[in-house]
Amino acid sequence: MGLLAAGIGAGIVAVGAGIGIGMIGKSSVESIARQPEASGDIRGAMILTAALIEGVALIGAIVCILLALGIGQ
Repeated sequence: MGLLAAGIGAGIVAVGAGIGIGMIGKSSVESIARQPEASGDIRGAMILTAALIEGVALIGAIVCILLALGIGQ
């Protein structure tokens, strides 16, 4: 049962990160289209936010792997 829960959890983490990064990309492209002169600032904020989301997704995946392996029980 723990392996199933870990697999489902890892899938949810991946889907959540994908949706979050997609929303960031969409918003930044719209912002750059409206104000091209601010593209550098917008791009920097987008990259920073995407990196933070990837970090949270990586931590979630590691927790799922630890649960699957039974480490920490």
